[in-house]
Amino acid sequence: MFGLGTTEIIVIVVVLFLLFGATRLPQLAKSLDQSRKAFRDGMREAEEEYQKEEEQRRLKTPDEPKPVLNGMSDEQLFDEMRRRQAQKESQT
Repeated sequence: MFGLGTTEIIVIVVVLFLLFGATRLPQLAKSLDQSRKAFRDGMREAEEEYQKEEEQRRLKTPDEPKPVLNGMSDEQLFDEMRRRQAQKESQT
């Protein structure tokens, strides 16, 4: 990915030891690991919450079967239009 060779990695490790010391590096690694785990847990919880909300939304608004309008006579279409208008008025 970055094309780092063995010598570059050794130089980076030596610089890290010089900056932070041998005792501080394990603490930093542990802290990074804990942060990574907390991030993953947060992402998992957010995904579960999203799925629960989607499930609740799906259960609240069930898909109503829509009547087939093709092949209906004009009288049947007018009756369906009146029924829908009455349903709209009753909801408001």
